[in-house]
Amino acid sequence: MHIAILTFQGFNELDSLIACGVLNRIKRPDWRVTISCPEPEVTSMNGVTIRAQSTLEDAASADAVIVGSGVLTRQIASYPELMGRIKLQPDRQLIASQCSGTLILAKLGLLGDVPACTDLTTKPWVQEAGVEVLNQPFFARGNVATAGGCFASAYLAGWIIARSVGLEAAAEALHYVAPVGEKEAFVANALKNIEPYLAAVTSEPSFKPIWVSGTA
Repeated sequence: MHIAILTFQGFNELDSLIACGVLNRIKRPDWRVTISCPEPEVTSMNGVTIRAQSTLEDAASADAVIVGSGVLTRQIASYPELMGRIKLQPDRQLIASQCSGTLILAKLGLLGDVPACTDLTTKPWVQEAGVEVLNQPFFARGNVATAGGCFASAYLAGWIIARSVGLEAAAEALHYVAPVGEKEAFVANALKNIEPYLAAVTSEPSFKPIWVSGTA
């Protein structure tokens, strides 16, 4: 199971790295989460530089993809050469977007008439692309999910885990990263947002996780 988190220049650290941290709570030899970038290194909106673990082209063969957000997303979505490197297939991949990443999904034609979530800044641009924007943190239909607000990235990660491993595994991963003293409430709220979009999914998880204890 390979999950690629598309991360571009000017990326939002919370959007890419929170999802990365939650997803990596699944400990299996065949479970791999990578930061996928258009270049060997990308620098965040706050000046944090990280190295790519995989390329945009690698996302085409991934089992799940999260399109991250950032301050340059509108420009990125207007570059045909860069957008042409992103090849996603919602019929066989789980595809998710975080905040302005929803604009990229819209420009790639992956949303169609499906409503979506995004951040308040990106909302008018997504609407201009012909997509209805919802006033909620998370929405999914079939294999495509969108989230709005940086901390909603945990919902995307939870959704991918729930779809791939099971809801119990998602709850365990979210419980681990939740604030002490608020864990039960945090997990309950997250599942309240995720579970309604799992009811129509009939496929069973193909494997169970191996949990390894560790420190945050």
